[in-house]
Order: sequence, then C-alpha cells, then structure tokens
Amino acid sequence: MGEGARPKRRWIKIMLLSLLGLVVVGATGFFTFAPRIVENGQNRIEPAKLPEVSASTQELHDSLEIVDMHSDTLMWDRDILDRSDRGHMDLPRLEDGNVALQVFSSVSKSPKGQNYDSNTDETDNITLLTIAQLQPPRTWRSLLERSLYHASKLRDAAKDSDGTLRLIRTRGDVAKLISDREAGTKVTGALFSVEGLQNLEGDFDNLDKLYDAGMRMAGFTHFFDNEVAGSMHGVEKGGLTDLGRRVLTEMERRGIIVDIAHASHDAVAEMLELATKPVVLSHGGVQATCKVNRNLTDDEIRGVAATGGVVGVGYWDAAVCDLTTKAVVDAIDHVVEVGGIETAALGSDYDGATTVGWDTSHLAAITQELVDRGYDDDQVAAIMGGNTLRVLQATLPE
Repeated sequence: MGEGARPKRRWIKIMLLSLLGLVVVGATGFFTFAPRIVENGQNRIEPAKLPEVSASTQELHDSLEIVDMHSDTLMWDRDILDRSDRGHMDLPRLEDGNVALQVFSSVSKSPKGQNYDSNTDETDNITLLTIAQLQPPRTWRSLLERSLYHASKLRDAAKDSDGTLRLIRTRGDVAKLISDREAGTKVTGALFSVEGLQNLEGDFDNLDKLYDAGMRMAGFTHFFDNEVAGSMHGVEKGGLTDLGRRVLTEMERRGIIVDIAHASHDAVAEMLELATKPVVLSHGGVQATCKVNRNLTDDEIRGVAATGGVVGVGYWDAAVCDLTTKAVVDAIDHVVEVGGIETAALGSDYDGATTVGWDTSHLAAITQELVDRGYDDDQVAAIMGGNTLRVLQATLPE
C-alpha cells in the first residue's frame, strides 16, 4: 500500500467516527427530547379565568372525596410520583387538588389524522411513541402488551410511593381508602382502566390477562371500530359484536365497570339494554350544551341513570365547547336535570392529548362554580366524587 493511502484511510475512519458520533448524539437527543416536545404540544393548558375560591368553599373542597374517572397520564414518559412542568396531572398535583381517587386509563392505539367523524384502524400514532419513549420492544407491536406495560407502570408507582398512592381493585379497597383518608392518612387511590378493547386483539381469553393486571374499568372503543363494538368515530359505527356481548357479560360477572365513552350510538343503546350493573361514561359531555357527536343525547343520559351509573363531564373544548368552569357546570346542570343529581360526575380526560383551562391542582374552582349555582354541600359532594364512589362500591369485585 502506498504512503498516500494511509492518510486517506485515516481520514475515512475519522469521517465515519464523526458520522457515528452525530448519529449517537442525534438519537440521544431524539429519545431525550422528542417525548417531552410531543407531550408539550399535545397536553396543553390555556389558563382560564377561574372563579375566586372563597375560604368557606375551600374548606368544603378540602372535606370532599373527589373522584376523576379518566386520565391518560400512563401514556407519557414521566414519573407520576414527581411534580412535572408538563401535562395536567401527577400525584403531587392530585394531592393539591384533594383528589381521593384517580382512574388511570391505558391508550393502546390512536389513528393518524385522528378526528371525531370517521377513522379506520389501519394506522397508529402510538407505535412511534412507544419506540421514542424506549418502552420494552414487546409493546412496539402488541396492543395487549402496551396496556399490560401501562398497568405495570401504575403498579410500580404505587409500590414506590411509600403508601401515598394505592391501587384500587375491590370494594374493600375503596372502603379502606375512604376510611384511611377520613382518619387523616395522606393517600390517593388509583384504579386502572383501558380506553378501547382493541387491546384484546380479538381474543376473549386476553380479558383474563387484563383483569389480572388490575383492569377494573373498560371503554369498549376508542377512535375506530374494533372487534367488540363500533366507535362513534369509526367507519361503520355499528353496535356490539358477538364477542362484544360476550365480553360485556364477563366484565359484569368479574366486577369490571362498563364504560360507554367513544362508543357508537348503536353500541351505547345495546350496552345500556344489556347492562345489569351501573354503566358509566368515563369522560365526555352532553349534546344539549355542546353538540359534538361523541357527547350523550338526553335519552342516553336517562339510560345511564337507569342503570344506576354516572356521566363523567370532561374539561376540554370538545366535551363542553369552552375552556371554562361555567361550561363544565353547564353540562353538569343538564345531567342533573335529565338524569338526577345522582348521575353527575367528573371525567377530566387529563393528559389525553387535550387542551384544558386548568390542571388537577385547581379543582376547587369547579367546587366554587357548583356552590355559586346553588348546589348544597351534599349535592356538591355527590357530584365531585360521591356518586362515582357509589358506582365503584356497587360494581367492583368483593
């Protein structure tokens, strides 16, 4: 080899090492910053003008057992035990808002170009998110494994919380949670749910795996039709399938709460007709105050009330058509008018790629809005969590 070849080879080696370094730096930057950037863009707060909370209302709020039936925080790459500067909810902010029990949902699939009108099941945004967040490879392709991973995140958080976050799986767990809180123990309950039973992957036996992982509430659909039911945002928007009817019966037998959120009108009608236990809308709104297809009609509100269930009113614009406590309580007022005081509840959809006017630390503003509307202390307590606790005590396994 000539003398000139050595410098050339050395130069090529230097260039290759430099390129490799750039790739490593770029990959590190991607995996470090991309999830944060994505979440900051998806879970936004546009600060609303909130009612001033009086001392008497704050005292009332601090005495409540508040329950929020839906958040998607498990989807994001952050520790729910730590106070975060992004998103809408974590344990410190739940404690600030005096939340007694938070339902944590698992989002396993979300279509590209997601919209409220019509989506197929052919694309998925969550796959790239699982890779970017360096989740275990088993979650990259399996919807079931994604939900099982979310369940393990919640389980690990409870284990590492020194008792301040407690998993809720049975009626006894609910009773002990409330008893301990009333005795002054600083503890928040966490119940695991799933948003769409596409994570069954068409296999009835996978319900066992989700139940064993702690699933105690399940929405049948998300933004597309799946093997158990039609979605309000799907293509066919059909009712329950044979598998869906079988799953509903088994869920009720096991003590898993049936959630009609995102389901088509045909599927909702069928679920309400078949139900023998309370059914919930975990998060959403009502068409009377915000005419969006996913929101409930008056007949559907009455149907939920007839099962002894509750309607969880959300805080984002497509649920209530405005980012104000007034809009939230307008929807609650309508639920109370149509379904009775015992049917109204909360379902924020925090961290669900939503824009809201306040995070969970400012929930006293909703209490103040209810007080300003003339609700008495018992009615406020029912709406803010008492109604949902009643459903849990009537539905969860012993």
